Amino acid sequence: MSDVKPSDIQMYNPAILAYIGDSVYELFVRTLLVSKGSVQVSKLHKKAILFVKAKAQAEMVDKLENYLTDEEKDIVRRGRNAKTHSMPKNADLADYKHATGFEALLGYLYLNNRMDRLMEILHLIIEISGENE
Repeated sequence: MSDVKPSDIQMYNPAILAYIGDSVYELFVRTLLVSKGSVQVSKLHKKAILFVKAKAQAEMVDKLENYLTDEEKDIVRRGRNAKTHSMPKNADLADYKHATGFEALLGYLYLNNRMDRLMEILHLIIEISGENE
C-alpha cells in the first residue's frame, strides 16, 4: 500500500475498510489461538468463531470505546453506519453493523500502516476478553 496516501484511505468506502479489517482480525485470532499450543484444526476453528462472530465483535468495539481516539471512533461510526446491501445470516443487524465498524477500524489502521496502534488495540482485545490467561 506504499503508493496510497492516507487521505485516499480516509475516503475509502467503509465496506472496503471492513473487508480488509475482517482478514486482519481473522489472521490475528488464528495466530493467537495457535500460539497457545497445538490443537486440532476443528477445535481451533470453533474457538476462532467465538472471537470473529458479529456479536463478539460488536461487544468488543463497545468495550474499546474509551480507548479509541476521536479519529478511530469516527472510522467505527462510518463503518457502523455504512449501507448494508445484504442481511447477515447468523447475526442480528445491529450486531452486524457494530462488527462492521470494528472491522473498518482494523482495516483503516492496517492500510495506513499504523501497525503499532493496530497491535495495541488487538492486545487490548486479548486483555478485555481474558484470553491472555
